[in-house]
Amino acid sequence: MKSAAELKVIAGMVSDIGCRREINEDFGLYEIPAPDSPNAKKGVLAVVADGMGGHAGGEVASRLAAEVVRRAYYSAPAPPGESLRLGFTEANRVIREAVRRYPTLAGMGTTCTALAILDGEAFSAHVGDSRLYLVRDGGIYLMTEDDSEVMDRARRGLLSRAEAACHPDKNVILKALGTHPTVLPAIWEAPIAGRDGDRFLLCSDGLHDLVGDAEMLNAVLSLPTEEACRSLVELARSRGGHDNITVGVLFLSSVSAKSKNVRETREVMVGL
Repeated sequence: MKSAAELKVIAGMVSDIGCRREINEDFGLYEIPAPDSPNAKKGVLAVVADGMGGHAGGEVASRLAAEVVRRAYYSAPAPPGESLRLGFTEANRVIREAVRRYPTLAGMGTTCTALAILDGEAFSAHVGDSRLYLVRDGGIYLMTEDDSEVMDRARRGLLSRAEAACHPDKNVILKALGTHPTVLPAIWEAPIAGRDGDRFLLCSDGLHDLVGDAEMLNAVLSLPTEEACRSLVELARSRGGHDNITVGVLFLSSVSAKSKNVRETREVMVGL
């Protein structure tokens, strides 16, 4: 059996404007550093961000968040969890500074969900209602908790989880990068040891609002990473695609072969 440290990561990511929006305010990226790259010492990173704040603001905020988190993560001389925390703090500062310099961007902010994998261990940081799932042993598990008004009410026992899932205010979020002077992301207290065959799925609410957990599970288990992403985007579009849709899948495998058309560093804003 391969040790967790020997597992390879195969990734895919797709972002789509959806069926009703004029621009894509989502932004996603992943980086799988080459073995001889300086970034290899920090492993693999994937980020999905869903911006808000008007015609230009959301698009700017999500791109800034993802790119700043990536830069800060790989440059910070700290363990992965702390590097992610520093990245989120820096992204929050950069977004707020952009608003100060360009008043037309006032009100912009973004969700942000990041996953780092180093030596077979997974680390995560999260703000907002984009999500991270783990697919393992035939099951799918939500690994983040939405920073939303209805989820807060569910935590306080005022709504059931089922009621929260279909509540009309479920997309009203309480925490985002750029909207307050400081932000406290949810950071896993300890990493998760990866296993051969694990899949991690990151997505914006444009996917999880319209596609159920069982459907996500089926796609990531039955299709290669990039095809799974495209299949899930198409499924969300077939159900109205009322929002931008971003989905990324990272597959931990003992098989080292990697698709020739996947770049080591990839950014996606408009996919299909």
